[in-house]
Amino acid sequence: MTAGPPLALTMGEPAGVGPEIIARAWAALKAGDGAAFVVVGDAALMRAQGVPVQAVTAPSDAAAVFARAVPVLDIPLPAPVRPGRPDAGNAGTVADWIEQAVNLAMAGEVAGLVTAPIAKAPLYAAGFRFPGHTEFIAELTADAPFSGVRGPVMMLTAKDLRACLVTIHSPLAEVPELVTAERVTRTARVVHEAMRRDFGIARPRLALAALNPHAGESGALGLEEIEVLVPAAAALRGEGVDITDPQPADTLFHDEARAGYDAVLCLYHDQALIPVKTLDFWGGVNATLGLPVVRTSPDHGTGFDIAGKGVARADSLIAAVRLAGEMAVRRSA
Repeated sequence: MTAGPPLALTMGEPAGVGPEIIARAWAALKAGDGAAFVVVGDAALMRAQGVPVQAVTAPSDAAAVFARAVPVLDIPLPAPVRPGRPDAGNAGTVADWIEQAVNLAMAGEVAGLVTAPIAKAPLYAAGFRFPGHTEFIAELTADAPFSGVRGPVMMLTAKDLRACLVTIHSPLAEVPELVTAERVTRTARVVHEAMRRDFGIARPRLALAALNPHAGESGALGLEEIEVLVPAAAALRGEGVDITDPQPADTLFHDEARAGYDAVLCLYHDQALIPVKTLDFWGGVNATLGLPVVRTSPDHGTGFDIAGKGVARADSLIAAVRLAGEMAVRRSA
């Protein structure tokens, strides 16, 4: 078992696969193969997953419990849980779990947080005003001290690939307008610092994906590379950031190409997610860079169609716990 505070693991949408993959992750990690965690959620719902559970009053109690039971900071749900059928009556508590975990991380009582998937629709129905976890956590930590360039920047990892997003859930038609020099340079600065702080890479090498086929073919297939991306990359190199000029995305992700960089900046959702999920569909991890707290999550959704059927795989959650633990250790060094 790793020393120091545990991670906080929020239960996510209770009607999804979160509770069952948490149980499977604990079974895989309880012998000490990864960081200990304390679940922020409903203890009764965790017991319903068929694993031993012990309610704790503080994260500091988790290490002594973890090898024999899932430690839970018990914040009960107000409404019954039916797998696959989310209830907006529980949405406020789901948000409270996240806020409690963030507060514990900012207080140093946990080393970081791992978030099981949430469902947006019931949260929105209950008045939640954020697009998702990332933006909510960014606001909760907005006033916390942080010496680096603030994100949030979403990074997806799979095996040796770290793909960082300049835009996230934006319609493809809007991406060219959103890919500005300011957005590219800010994202690159966050990633550069995170590679050093959270991944222990002294001299990070960043690659920049092009927007257009063949990197615009000298303007014949688009001008964004000439007008936005090349100047942004040059400005970053002037600041000491090791980053390439925009490279054709169709040649950036094979084995030999990945060996040439530590992280790649992708300009839109599928440009990053397709290679990540091709490399490791079950084990990809979502990490948020540029925040005062460590945060990772599994790279999948709530799985309402399979919730409660006992078939959900915990690979991605296990990888997220391990990555959060590694990042936390580097931050504390």
